Amino acid sequence: MTVIGAPIMREMVAKYGCIYPSESSAFDGDGYVLTVREDRTLNYLEHRNMVSREIVFTPPDVVAHLTSKSKFGRLGLSFLNSVKVHSGFVGRLALELVNLSNERTPITIKQGDPLIHIEFLRREGPPEPYSGRYMFQFMNDAETAKYVDILSSSFPSIYPRGGLAERGKERLVRED
Repeated sequence: MTVIGAPIMREMVAKYGCIYPSESSAFDGDGYVLTVREDRTLNYLEHRNMVSREIVFTPPDVVAHLTSKSKFGRLGLSFLNSVKVHSGFVGRLALELVNLSNERTPITIKQGDPLIHIEFLRREGPPEPYSGRYMFQFMNDAETAKYVDILSSSFPSIYPRGGLAERGKERLVRED
């Protein structure tokens, strides 16, 4: 696997919407920095699922890895979930966070704060895109339709339009 640098990632974002919406200042050389869609304060030992503001699409020949920004790690915020985004996944990411602050103080994350690094890596072998229940999670109808179009026109043998449209109807639209 090879880490995809910012120039190639910018091309992927323009062509496939791999990060949407994207900000040019959030590209950091070998990745992109994701934010959250709403302000949230986590009290000491509180666990919360926070949702990324950005939609992420990992093309069929790519996987993504996530790491937290050290700014929040130094405050005691811990990122709990798996650090992998499967090839072929489309949706907003559920970020599982817990406040482990030594000072036992609340940690506030604001919409737009740089929170999570995402790095895209090329994968080898035939495509085996994500097919789980979280495809198109936390996306509205217009966003889902946009990605059904992108996937079915860019990768028609992998993503037949009818199957994608049906999966879009079954998506998780809000946090549990």
